[in-house]
Amino acid sequence: MDGETDSHAPLLFPFMRPTLLLPLLFTAARLAAAAELHVDPETGSDSADGQKAPLKTIARAIRLAQPGDTVHLAPRRFYESADLSGKMGTVEKPITLEGHGAVLDGSEPVLAADWEALGDGLFRKIKLLPHNDAAIVGRWFFLWDGKMNHMGRTSKGPSAPLKRPADLQPVEWTYAKEEDAFYLRLPAGQSLDAANIRYPKRSSGVILSGKGEHLIVRNVIATHVYNDGFNIHGAQRNAQFFNIAAIECGDDGFSAHEDAECRTDGFVSIGNSTGLCDTVSSVTHFRNVFIRDCLGYDVFFIGDSPHSLENAVIESSAAYSFAAGQHSDRPQKGPGTVVLKNVFFRRTPEGKAFRVDKNTVVTADRCTLGSLNVHVGPASTLELTHSSIGSPAAATKPSITLLAGSTWRGDGNAYDLKALHLDKTVFTAATFADFQKANGSDATSRWTSEPAPAGVGAAPTALEPAEKMAADVLRRWAEAR
Repeated sequence: MDGETDSHAPLLFPFMRPTLLLPLLFTAARLAAAAELHVDPETGSDSADGQKAPLKTIARAIRLAQPGDTVHLAPRRFYESADLSGKMGTVEKPITLEGHGAVLDGSEPVLAADWEALGDGLFRKIKLLPHNDAAIVGRWFFLWDGKMNHMGRTSKGPSAPLKRPADLQPVEWTYAKEEDAFYLRLPAGQSLDAANIRYPKRSSGVILSGKGEHLIVRNVIATHVYNDGFNIHGAQRNAQFFNIAAIECGDDGFSAHEDAECRTDGFVSIGNSTGLCDTVSSVTHFRNVFIRDCLGYDVFFIGDSPHSLENAVIESSAAYSFAAGQHSDRPQKGPGTVVLKNVFFRRTPEGKAFRVDKNTVVTADRCTLGSLNVHVGPASTLELTHSSIGSPAAATKPSITLLAGSTWRGDGNAYDLKALHLDKTVFTAATFADFQKANGSDATSRWTSEPAPAGVGAAPTALEPAEKMAADVLRRWAEAR
């Protein structure tokens, strides 16, 4: 590391960083009466107490957990959500869910006995879920021999229309609203049980809803739910997450709503509709983050509250790479703010946007935006320092667009751009000095085809913990299948 961005010890499952673990050890020593509740879906029984013998379900353990207690999950695959709604710890006695790398899987098998065979490889299931609506269908997928099949649809991005059942090709699905029925088409001669298809029965992996305080979630992987990997609602205070992951979820990897307050150190989000999406008046802070293979958005903050993202690698292939803005369907209490520090966007394919919209202030330092086109809307502000946009190695050079009424404050940056638009005026490398004078910013920034100098752009060594955690998460997720 070159000294300007803090680094951390690797965040590897199932262990916490020593700096975080020591305070908890001292706390445990003070709270000798705290219970250690163990859960094992294979060997446990819900008639046990969880201490002398393991419980079978996470739900039972959470019901038993009191302030100061820790629920320990066996490092296995659980076909169950962890719902901490309504649980209340205290500052000195938080309630902790320690996953030890456990996988919370929201899927269940598609069974021939439950589906109606219509001939020619077509199968129908009416009321697959007790409740269905447009939001669920918009997030829906089937797992076809272990691979997600979205049919070109996603909840927060471009989506293909649903097909008519008669138009389905082999290995395709659709939904008929008038029947509340899902349809599947198999290859000729294949039985439904042999097709190895699963569907997302559960909504989210880890759930916090209503009022909650002083809850800790560590070392948990959520996967194959139709909504969010980690779904946070309501008046949550001091919710803390360490070394968590969401893989292949129908909507967001992590999503906080209303006025929930969350801090996360170590988060991997892979193959979700959105990497992370925090809304309304939620307050969220993330460190050591890895996002990849998302469909709609990689990072999406929308609302009137503060958020931050530090030491993050975004391997961006979503329809929208980064967006920060405000809701248009409800009153907003003030501007939304986002602080980015040491964030690296690797964009494939090149082009998509880094957008700041609707009364929002984004402050970014030591960030690499790569080939992202930067767009700052009216009444919004982007403060960019010691960061780079564009790269000599990129086939396509990005642009910066500053609409009328926007505010741009830049300095110490490296630009390799196609163009810089300030309202209706277009600047190039040859006229960059005119932009500096007109905007009163970027006094020490450079527009050059040379690589960014030391101290500009994300610091690679500070990103290593997130990248190492991602590799470890994927290994554990695969081993638990």
